[in-house]
Amino acid sequence: MLVALGVFVSIFLGSCLQRVSGMGMGLVGGPLLMLLLGPVQGIMVINVLACINAAMLTYTARERVDWRKSGAIASVMVFGSIPAAFLIRSIDTAPLLVIAGAALLIALGVVTFGKKYVPHLHGLGPMLSAGVLGGFTNTLAGIAGPVITVYAQAARWEHSMYTATLQPIFMVGGAISVTAKLVTGAGSLSHASWLVWPAGILGMILGIAIGTRLAGRIPRDKAHMLSLAVAAAGAAVAMFRGVGQL
Repeated sequence: MLVALGVFVSIFLGSCLQRVSGMGMGLVGGPLLMLLLGPVQGIMVINVLACINAAMLTYTARERVDWRKSGAIASVMVFGSIPAAFLIRSIDTAPLLVIAGAALLIALGVVTFGKKYVPHLHGLGPMLSAGVLGGFTNTLAGIAGPVITVYAQAARWEHSMYTATLQPIFMVGGAISVTAKLVTGAGSLSHASWLVWPAGILGMILGIAIGTRLAGRIPRDKAHMLSLAVAAAGAAVAMFRGVGQL
């Protein structure tokens, strides 16, 4: 019951922030579920729930989605997901916690402190590279958002289009990550308690509902920074737990 409560709170916060700022489910839920369920099981669960959450948000924002951009990025995520799945399968829990936590902290650092140094990018090459790297980080740590955000900033995406276009990318990325781990034997959902799913779905529905009410009242940049702060704290704890286990 305590784990189910933790899943509910994590998914509620993540889905609420994602509705307000465009991302947050993987950022907030990923590190917290790694601590609750372990780095493999936790990220598998967040991949599934993030996929469902993004599908719901894709439907509500479908008129603002740039389908060409989202299709190009999402179509190559599998090329990053498969290597990440083999990496997960080949290492133990402790180093995986360290690697996943460190990867998330690096990605957050680039998004937070390095965005003003990102040069202007255009063309298909950088877009596809963002998709491959996003697939890798999403499979490893449940986060594609920071990678796609850096690319979107460099490509000068318009903000409302950016937040909408992220959603189908997250939806496809979550499905690819789960499939890659199941096919390669890197992870399984069979050991997750059944309570995780109703707790996660309920947290998601309430989070989206409250996030919809807050979307016009809370500035997107403040919600985005809150997501980054929670994610950084969770990633740091996960990384230090892994170091301690080593």
